[in-house]
Amino acid sequence: MSSQEDVAAEPGPDTMGSSSSSSSSSSTENDATTGDIITVTIGATVPTGFEHTAAEEIKEKIGVDARISKDRGRVYFPITTDKLFQVHLLRSVDNLFVVVEEYDHYQFKESKEETLMELQQLASKLSWTNALEVWKLNRTLKKKKGYRKGGNGNKVKPTSEATDAAAADTEQQELLQGASAAESQTKAESTPDVDSSAQDSGEAAPPEAKLIKFRVTCNRAGDKHSFSSNEAARDFGGAVQEFFQWKADMTKFDVEVLLNIHNEEVIIGIALTEESLHRRNISHFGPTTLRSTLCYGMLRLCKPQVSDIILDPMCGTGAIPLEGAIEFNSSFYIAGDNYDMAVNRTVNNICHIQKRRAEKGSASGLPIDTVRWDLCNLPVRTSSVDIIITDMPFGKRMGSKKKNWDLYPSCLREMARVCRPGSGKAVLLTQDKKCFSKAISRMGGLWKKLLTVWVNVGGLHAGVYLLKRTGAVFGQTPEDVYESRGKSRFSGQVSQAASSVSFLYFSFVLMRQMPNWKENSCFHVHQSCALTLCLTGS
Repeated sequence: MSSQEDVAAEPGPDTMGSSSSSSSSSSTENDATTGDIITVTIGATVPTGFEHTAAEEIKEKIGVDARISKDRGRVYFPITTDKLFQVHLLRSVDNLFVVVEEYDHYQFKESKEETLMELQQLASKLSWTNALEVWKLNRTLKKKKGYRKGGNGNKVKPTSEATDAAAADTEQQELLQGASAAESQTKAESTPDVDSSAQDSGEAAPPEAKLIKFRVTCNRAGDKHSFSSNEAARDFGGAVQEFFQWKADMTKFDVEVLLNIHNEEVIIGIALTEESLHRRNISHFGPTTLRSTLCYGMLRLCKPQVSDIILDPMCGTGAIPLEGAIEFNSSFYIAGDNYDMAVNRTVNNICHIQKRRAEKGSASGLPIDTVRWDLCNLPVRTSSVDIIITDMPFGKRMGSKKKNWDLYPSCLREMARVCRPGSGKAVLLTQDKKCFSKAISRMGGLWKKLLTVWVNVGGLHAGVYLLKRTGAVFGQTPEDVYESRGKSRFSGQVSQAASSVSFLYFSFVLMRQMPNWKENSCFHVHQSCALTLCLTGS
């Protein structure tokens, strides 16, 4: 069975040698096969550092309180099966699973043999019924939405079908319309995927039922365990196979059973997502493409308001402005980069989303446009941008730490120029903390650091910095000597871009001063690659 050593689990009730008890199978064991509404606990993995952001979104969209795991990167919340579709509308979660059982202080035996034997015995003692009912209902919901059928292997390469599975606006309508139909279909199934009586008794499912394929994934953290993740997954998986008479399959599985162990905390769950939801927007990936869930956390940090002009001067594949244009679509987004390939990827990703929305009958326009520019010489008017949000080069896969010492002060100064004094904000992600702190100190008080959120980006410990633009006048403080920018190597292209960008965002500025400006059809700017064609001279 598969394993992963570095992912932790969340504490919960405990029935075998634990000191506290209660909640995962918190709801009374109703007869799940009757189609009664039951309450279960849903677990979600989220970008580390943004657990509170995920909890806020869950409270806002589902109306329940989420508890944050002691270990970073997980939240748990209760939900009733009639509202299961709502968990797929969350923008801050990567993967979802339904909790079968939780143990807060699981007393592992000292010897490996005794511990593994106890894990084997545990499989037949768990209350699987409710979790499997949620898994069946979730499968039906995914089919209604057009998800791929059946399971898949680990680390599946993203495809357009996989990306389409979690679309934004139309996804909500489809789930709302399909939820009741999905639930009624589950109730009416005479031959369910998993036979509940067989689950409770341990007997094999009837021959006419579909043979279920499964795998067990063990995520273990802690140095006081006498066993490895592979050994725990193997022995626990063997007991699950014997109990249900399922067939083990590591790649084309229907059910993924999760065994999460973090020190003395143990959680058993069943996965509800086949692959991470963070791939929802991107079809053309780059070497440093940010997860959409991380982008959402950064956007919520700066609290976009209606009519805000939001700038991403180093957009890469456009992950941040795309997430913003979909989820916070009352603002206008300008995405730019100084590399042709990055601009092309952004344009292709925008076109992909627009095509998908058009095929589903939604308005295809997005409040976003793309331009190639020199980020230290932006073709944007002084004090005209409300929010700047971007992923800065770490100096590892992109650029170098040596170049960052010149790049960071230059781009921070230019960001301060275009950002509104007194009210403007910036949310910047970087792993080069020393260089960034030094660059901020050289800004002459133009930026004030409000908050730092520490996150894990591809195994790198990085910071998301929330900055506020002070009321200081740009270019007037002794430290902020405005250096002559000279002629950029992109100066010809930038001069052409300036008029295009000015037309777009100043039209937006004028429009938002009109009554009912948001309902104006011109608000949704159609990305037609006009700026790209203008810049390249095509």
